[in-house]
Amino acid sequence: MRLVILDNYDLASEWAAKYICNRIIQFKPGQDRYFTLGLPTGLPRNHPESYHSYMWNNFFKHIDIDPSNAHILDGNATDLQAECDAFEKKIKEAGGIDLFVGGIGPDGHIAFNEPGSSLVSRTRLKTLAMDTILANAKYFDGDLSKVPTMALTVGVGTVMDAREVMILITGAHKAFALYKAIEEGVNHMWTVSAFQQHPRTIFVCDEDATLELRVKTVKYFKGLMHVHNKLVDPLYSMKEGN
Repeated sequence: MRLVILDNYDLASEWAAKYICNRIIQFKPGQDRYFTLGLPTGLPRNHPESYHSYMWNNFFKHIDIDPSNAHILDGNATDLQAECDAFEKKIKEAGGIDLFVGGIGPDGHIAFNEPGSSLVSRTRLKTLAMDTILANAKYFDGDLSKVPTMALTVGVGTVMDAREVMILITGAHKAFALYKAIEEGVNHMWTVSAFQQHPRTIFVCDEDATLELRVKTVKYFKGLMHVHNKLVDPLYSMKEGN
C-alpha cells in the first residue's frame, strides 16, 4: 500500500492526474481495450446533477473518447438488478478493471458502499446514509427532498477485483476516515479500510487529510516521496507509450 502526501488539494490533484495519465499510456488503450466506470444518482441522464451529466460535462467531452466506450450504470433502468448484473458482466468481458479511481466520504465509504456494507459485495442497489444525502444536498439547492435516497453502485468486492486502486482523500473533514483506512484494521463500518488488503492500493491525500494520523506514520510515508514521484516523473506521452 502506498500513501502519497502532497501539501495541498491542487498538488494532490495534479499528482493523481499525472499518475493516471502515465497509467493510461502504459495500458495502451485501443478499440478493444477500455472500460470507464461511473456511478448514477438515480436521476434521468439529462438531469444536470446526474452522474451521467457530471461525467460528460467535466471529463468525457474534453477528451477523445467514443461514447460507446463509456459505461455508466443507468439508475432509471426498468430492471435495476438486471442492470447491475449486466454491468458486472461487461466488466468481465472487458478483461476486468485495470485502474479504479475513487474518493471517499467523511464516513469512509467508497463509491456508495455505505458503513456496514459487505466487503465482498458486487454491483447493486444501495440505500444512502443520511450523511451522504446531506453531503449531496448542496447540488440540489439544499433541498433534501430532491436528493436521491438510493443509488446503484459497484460493490467493494467489485473494486477489490481491480488490478490497481487509487483513492483520493483531501480535506480535514476526511482526516478521521484516512486514519481508519491506514492505521486501524479492516472494518465493514469503514469500507475504505478493505483496501489495506488489496495488493496495489495507492492513497493520494493532502496535508489536511493527515491530521488524525500519527506523526511517525506521516514521516514514514513522506520519506518515500522520492520513490513515489518516480511514478509521475517523467510524464509519458502517447508517442512514447506506443
